[in-house]
Amino acid sequence: MTARLDGQVVGLPGAAGPVGGALLVEGGRVVAFHEGPAPPRLLLPGFVDLHVHGGGGADVMDGPEGLRAVAAFHLRRGTTALCPTTVTRPLDELRAFVAAAGALAPDAPGAARLLGVHLEGPFIDEARRGAQPPFTRPVDLAELAALVGAGPVAAVTLAPELPGAVEAVRWLAARGVRVSLGHSSCTYAQAREAFAAGAGGVTHLFNAMSGLDHKRPGLAAAALEAEGAVLELILDGHHVHPALARLALRAARGRLALVTDAIRAAGLGDGESELGGQRVVVRDGRAALDDGTLAGSVLTLDRALRLAVDLGLTVAEASLLLSRNPADALGRADLGRLTPGARADVVAVEPETLAVEQVWVAGVEA
Repeated sequence: MTARLDGQVVGLPGAAGPVGGALLVEGGRVVAFHEGPAPPRLLLPGFVDLHVHGGGGADVMDGPEGLRAVAAFHLRRGTTALCPTTVTRPLDELRAFVAAAGALAPDAPGAARLLGVHLEGPFIDEARRGAQPPFTRPVDLAELAALVGAGPVAAVTLAPELPGAVEAVRWLAARGVRVSLGHSSCTYAQAREAFAAGAGGVTHLFNAMSGLDHKRPGLAAAALEAEGAVLELILDGHHVHPALARLALRAARGRLALVTDAIRAAGLGDGESELGGQRVVVRDGRAALDDGTLAGSVLTLDRALRLAVDLGLTVAEASLLLSRNPADALGRADLGRLTPGARADVVAVEPETLAVEQVWVAGVEA
């Protein structure tokens, strides 16, 4: 049976803006678009989040129920696919989490698709771990292979200056695992070597990394230059100054992916929470450890969409940062777009406020 989703469709090939009509869906995939009269709501490709720890009071590392609760929470905000992201923990805990994630069906009713685990560490620089718990480790290829072999790992964040890191980048890239450079004090030259070895991007650009010093350009500078690298950006008003966000949008046009880095406190308002066993206080939407270190965010991608438009992007331009770009970072040409053959993951938003009104996964309303 063919289903119809009517509205002003955003992101059609060759279209500068929304086009009114109907998306036709069969078997969970888009099969065609018919232009014509349609209601004013905007239909966008479902949001894809490369970096999410929690939300709605749950954390992905709480166990299968927690992971599903996080996927359900973010689905209601328009995220139709996500990478459950770890914090640094002992290796046995990380292996168990990857295995548990692999035991879950990637598609479940009422939840965002699970795209594979994002291992944020533990092979990161201790001096740049930020709010990560104190379980950083030197790069060990055997340990890395054990983690990747435990289940579906889609991405690994590591610091390229660590001994053995470039070899690990090559090993991961050869196996189709996205390497994201981050939590790093590396030099510009070390970052360039890692990108040349196959690193595919960076984790939360500008945060927890060597930056843009005019004489000692670091990871952030190398990332802005790295052709083909997709760069995560947390656009929540706390992690990155608007001036640097605008700079990144110009310097890395077509290569930015907005992520939430959301923790369990997302959606709960101000108050106390935790991340990796550490106390977190959320005040005025800013999540931090007791020492003031930013501890993830309480962002959701529907709000990131509105903030991107506030920076001066059109809805169509902002949509690319939430859908196609992150999907492309994982090599998922079937996600993040509303073209024939793509999965029918769709978000309907009110055209003025951009508030999420409806969400479909594989053409089924969630």
